[in-house]
Amino acid sequence: MPNSFRLLALALAAAPLLAQAQAPWPDRPVTVIVPFPAGGGTDLVVRTLQPALARELGQTVIIENRGGAGGTVGSGQAARARPDGYTALAVTTSTHAVSPSLYQHLPYDPLHDFDYVGFIGTSPYVLAVHPSIGARSVAGLIQALKQRGQANFASVGVGTVSHLLGEMFRTKQGLSLTHIPYRGAAPAYTDLIGGQVDLMFDNPVGLASYVLGGKLDAVGTTAATDILPGVATFAEQGFPGYTQQLWYGLAFPGHTPPQIVTRMNQALNAALNDPAIAADLAAKGVRAQPGPSGALAQAVKHDVPFWGGIAKSVGARID
Repeated sequence: MPNSFRLLALALAAAPLLAQAQAPWPDRPVTVIVPFPAGGGTDLVVRTLQPALARELGQTVIIENRGGAGGTVGSGQAARARPDGYTALAVTTSTHAVSPSLYQHLPYDPLHDFDYVGFIGTSPYVLAVHPSIGARSVAGLIQALKQRGQANFASVGVGTVSHLLGEMFRTKQGLSLTHIPYRGAAPAYTDLIGGQVDLMFDNPVGLASYVLGGKLDAVGTTAATDILPGVATFAEQGFPGYTQQLWYGLAFPGHTPPQIVTRMNQALNAALNDPAIAADLAAKGVRAQPGPSGALAQAVKHDVPFWGGIAKSVGARID
């Protein structure tokens, strides 16, 4: 076959692949995996962004809740998804900074298995208790728990920040507390409101409505939040060391084309810079944090060893 015909045949064979590579992204719906059940803080944050992201991308954004094992099940599924930009993951401090220190067989590597799009925002933690405890301050809660002798605390899953903060509180204050893990925030709230568990650390995204509605009492926060202006921080109440906050972000499976990561970062930042979206997040206790994708990647690198130190100090480990 003459060289000219051979070159033409190669060009025709490559044309479909070239067209696919140069096709505008996205040209069909994009799925965001939320690795926690519906109704929890991460789910509510992503659903706040959902319409704005869809508008910016010009495509439907589908949310899939895949809870389990403190968010590690859904995160592992996302890590193994095809890196074509059509499967993204909602990441948190719990799933991508805490879990590596707790799980011996984590189904993903936060430092190598993801391409990070950017932060969504940050949120403090609230220590909420059932009203039957009768405590309105951290000191009052400690006194009540020591008088009771035995109590339990809920978390949104083994290996989450919610879990570790509960363990910190138990060890630092010398309390007899049993950890009761849940598959996400919503079922934990149900049992906390019902009195089956006594207290829990979680974000104001989901807890605030129950506190403001009188179903739960908030005794302290890790940082001031406008959504619960009457609740003093741990530091203000004389308990230093409880300053941890949760970050939320978006990521793609590793090896996603850089131009897709950049395009999603642009869409995410546009959504977060929308005053209505920022106000909606603020009303949930989340401070919007637009910025470059590299900022989230650096946070993961910093926070993995940070939370590893905390996990070691409280003896938290999951086999």
